[in-house]
Amino acid sequence: MNLRERLKEALIEDLGSGDVTTQALIDPHCRTKASFLAKQDGILAGLPFAVEVFQLLDPQMQAVVLVEDGSSVCPGQVLAHLEGNARALLAGERTALNLLCHLSGIASLTHQLVVKVKPHGVRLLDTRKTTPLWRDLEKYAVRMGGGSNHRFGLYDMVLIKDNHVAACGGIAPALRQIRSGLRPGLQVEIEVKSFAEFEEALAEGADWVMLDNMPVQEMERCVQLGKGRVILEASGGIREDTLERIARTGVDCISLGVLTHSAPALDISLEIEDNTANAAQSAETSGVRLPEWNH
Repeated sequence: MNLRERLKEALIEDLGSGDVTTQALIDPHCRTKASFLAKQDGILAGLPFAVEVFQLLDPQMQAVVLVEDGSSVCPGQVLAHLEGNARALLAGERTALNLLCHLSGIASLTHQLVVKVKPHGVRLLDTRKTTPLWRDLEKYAVRMGGGSNHRFGLYDMVLIKDNHVAACGGIAPALRQIRSGLRPGLQVEIEVKSFAEFEEALAEGADWVMLDNMPVQEMERCVQLGKGRVILEASGGIREDTLERIARTGVDCISLGVLTHSAPALDISLEIEDNTANAAQSAETSGVRLPEWNH
């Protein structure tokens, strides 16, 4: 399902048989203006998608975007102006803001943590701990915040986790078996929990090793042995107050599920212009009839 179809489904969820409040209050031909307004410091992500929500409801909706995704924003900053059918603006407001605030929250948290690890030459990675069907947008938001994407799904990289290892009978058997049936071009990563497991993975030719929930001192030993030979990723149990210490070990990257599954939403509002002075004129203006979405 492409993005446009997913946005339609999101609108269906909220609109149902119609916005009863707006239909009772607002003339179907009324046009008005609105603006997206930042209410706290952060990094913007998802503004084009939020604008498209309104354009699905009113194809003639006009938008002037003032701030590009990936930019820093501050309280009181106007992000974009909209002008179009008033019913469309009111009906699409929550869907658009839910998406925009969520993605901007991911970008903002990512940026905050990237700043901490960047001096140490460490990349910050996301994970697959994402909202079903919105992974591509959440990973886009990570990039807008300066982070990098780990694999997008189970199809684009081999990642041998602890349960795979247990099912195969160990680190070495798992790596040998994956090499025998692997299609060309896929990197092979394996999760290890100790220095001994790391040595075994290194000996078997892993491309990438995830140091999972490993004490810092043991992680440092792995870096001393494997730096430059494999990609070294720290993961699991990493908190903001331990992030810099782990970055100083010399690992190549740190992956954090928190970027996508627990980032607080950035506070952004949609402010609709007081339309009282234009009410009579708006009532005569040919507007856009909102589509009736059907499940």
